[in-house]
Amino acid sequence: MNINATLFAQAIVFAILVWFTMNFVWPPIAKALDERAMKISEGLAASEKAKSELAVANKRVEEELGKSRNESALRLADAERRAQTVLEEAKARANDEAAKIIAAARQEAEQQIFRAREALREEVATLAVKGAEQILRREVNASVHSELLGRLKTEL
Repeated sequence: MNINATLFAQAIVFAILVWFTMNFVWPPIAKALDERAMKISEGLAASEKAKSELAVANKRVEEELGKSRNESALRLADAERRAQTVLEEAKARANDEAAKIIAAARQEAEQQIFRAREALREEVATLAVKGAEQILRREVNASVHSELLGRLKTEL
């Protein structure tokens, strides 16, 4: 066999192989590569879109957290103000009640003092009458009178 004929036959076979590859093998491979590139680019675009949506969502979450923090701080301050108001009202009521109790106790003490004075006056009057009776029953004598007055003093 001749080397030129072999080279020529190999060139024809190679040309047929190139033509067959270009017409039947290469288009599906190119199509698959194009589809793969398209999927990758779509995935990257979706990834970028998701990143931007995530950033927006994070901003929204931070805003909502800030709002809720502010709202909870306001509610807490309001609750503290209400508690302070209730506490002051309770103190005022307690002070009023204490003043009423003290006034009632003072009035009761004054009444007891008045009753004790009246009882003491009655007792003094009774003792004075007894003393006068004893003085009048005995004869008028200065030493006896002074002795009776001394006893009266001890009784009072």
